[in-house]
Amino acid sequence: MELREANWEDWEKEFLYVTNTPENEDGFTNSYFQVSLEEFKDYALPRMLNHARGIDLPEGFVPCTEYFLWDKGEIVGWFRLRQSLNDGLKNGAGHIGYGIKSEYRKRGYATEGLKMMISIAKDIIEEDEIYMSVRKENRASLKVQLNNGAYIHHEDDKEYYTRIKIRKEEK
Repeated sequence: MELREANWEDWEKEFLYVTNTPENEDGFTNSYFQVSLEEFKDYALPRMLNHARGIDLPEGFVPCTEYFLWDKGEIVGWFRLRQSLNDGLKNGAGHIGYGIKSEYRKRGYATEGLKMMISIAKDIIEEDEIYMSVRKENRASLKVQLNNGAYIHHEDDKEYYTRIKIRKEEK
């Protein structure tokens, strides 16, 4: 199992995965749902690659790298790492978002994928904690986060906002 950044070498499988992932599934958003092959090649994938480098970011966006979780030559999940936080992300989605393809759920992919993503994030983000959120009805995803060392920082009517400490506080 491995996480790979979105790339041109894997574009065909990425296209199939991305365009078949719903627009909003348990809080993981996808603005490229059902785009055409041409739109993916000419717009979506170049946009993903640029945003990872902080290029052509829309107002209020932060650099964000898209990763795909691969197992045995197939994409089983999609992870998103926001490299920094603005106020909206600090009080919302946080650094990491993820989704596992429905037929691969309940097999440990989310737990292992998040573990790998945390390892990557430690070397990228500036904060001492990784910020995440999860819809309250998505108990499986909350369990994935807790199994990876998260704690519930706060909550509102719809979401839990979790944190994972990645650096010790200096005294």
